[in-house]
Amino acid sequence: MVERPAIAWRSAGSGPVSGPRVIRLGVIADTHGLFDPAIEEHFAGVEAILHAGDIGYPAVIEQLERISPVTAVSGNIDDYEHSGFPRKIIFHRGGLKLAMCHVLYENGKMTKEAQAWLDHKRPAACLFGHSHRPTIEHYGATLLFNPGSAGPRRFSLPRGIGILSIEQGNITACCIRLADRSVRSGQSIRIHQEK
Repeated sequence: MVERPAIAWRSAGSGPVSGPRVIRLGVIADTHGLFDPAIEEHFAGVEAILHAGDIGYPAVIEQLERISPVTAVSGNIDDYEHSGFPRKIIFHRGGLKLAMCHVLYENGKMTKEAQAWLDHKRPAACLFGHSHRPTIEHYGATLLFNPGSAGPRRFSLPRGIGILSIEQGNITACCIRLADRSVRSGQSIRIHQEK
């Protein structure tokens, strides 16, 4: 059963979570070739950046790597494994098993493949994208986290990124809303791949 608590947004001026034993990870998805410079401020000081797919172009990863090391999975617009990034991964941070994939839900429902994968792997958290819908909920003991889309605004959904914090075996997620357009107007970097 999926439990859906209300999303709590952190404003731009809230500052980072702090404490001597907190691991902060930046979470981003669905950039679709857009790098918003506002991300730099929000991800300052994170241990790593986790990109949950639909990167768009490798140059987006290069921009993120200027902030912190990046771990990424591919999404449907990345042509999955042909992009050089895996479709899904399991990794460890702060003593916890984490999972990341792009497609966890299709048409508002968790896919049978995703459910079987989570049941088998039993991660503390699973990071995902695809829907562009900011999501913080639980599937059993697993925290499910989609920060929303950091790319061009689509549908009526807000743009966003997130922070995953791990402290003494506890994991929390926080959505950070991005402006509908770049914070520094006109300075978003729309990356185009040359042919």
